[in-house]
Amino acid sequence: MNLTELGYVAGWRLVRALPRPVVAAAFRAGADRAHRSGGGGTARLRANLRRVVGPELPEAELDDLLRRGLRSYARYWMEAFRLPALSREQLLAGFRLAPEGVDLLAADVAAGRGAVVALPHSGNWDAAGAWVAATGWPITTVAERLKPEAIYQRFLAFRRGLGMEILPTHGGERPAFDVLVDRLRAGAVVPLLADRDLSARGIEVDFFGARTRLPAGPALLALRTGAPLYVASLWYEPDAACASLEGPLPVPGEDSGPLDQRVRELTQRIADGLAAGIARHPEDWHMLQRMWLDQRGTGDGEPRPVSTPPAVTGPV
Repeated sequence: MNLTELGYVAGWRLVRALPRPVVAAAFRAGADRAHRSGGGGTARLRANLRRVVGPELPEAELDDLLRRGLRSYARYWMEAFRLPALSREQLLAGFRLAPEGVDLLAADVAAGRGAVVALPHSGNWDAAGAWVAATGWPITTVAERLKPEAIYQRFLAFRRGLGMEILPTHGGERPAFDVLVDRLRAGAVVPLLADRDLSARGIEVDFFGARTRLPAGPALLALRTGAPLYVASLWYEPDAACASLEGPLPVPGEDSGPLDQRVRELTQRIADGLAAGIARHPEDWHMLQRMWLDQRGTGDGEPRPVSTPPAVTGPV
């Protein structure tokens, strides 16, 4: 077991064992240290938040937003480490989906058509998945396969222990996309993190006024299966992780053009929905990686810091 894996194991064990106020204070202090030290991840988050809020926001206010963003990210980690120790009742109480979203998903699952939900790296997406499973709805998603394998396996066990079916991006018995098609047709909820492309083969879109690439998976799944496609907004309130759903998004029909054109159009609609939610709660967007095409090759650090967990992501 290497030091990184030991850190995760210690996190899951110690954070669960200590009182929440003690742990929360420690994680908040860690976030403030990261803000003062201004490392690579902090610098990237600052640059990303500047894109969200625009050039008019004074630097002092951006700095305050950055501090709150790092505290939100620390809260995500603290709560993720504690999730496996929570009862079903605590999982349900610790996450709130807007009532109209609950009604939509309940109807989709009951009708056997399933639902695709495009998520941002905001709030607590693991708590959202655990809430869906605790509600009694089938849930399947995809996790990026990273090295070392031991850490990847621990995150698989963590999320599967919360009731989620997790498919690897590659190396599974069947392609992840094919399995997700089957799960949707059986009525499952399929949430996919959709605000960052990990494949370099994503769809180019406009996002906060600049070009980036987003994964094609959510759009392709909706087009292939006819399942409703929603865009989620995720954020924190003092007492709970929260979410709302936009949709179902209008899906272009076959008469509107070839498949690649329809995928581009639908992915841009996803980008617009994600941007609207992030703009409402920018402090809860945990994007510590380079995001836009004009940031590539700027030497601002590695694409993914070691502290980031294997992402639940979209199949492409």
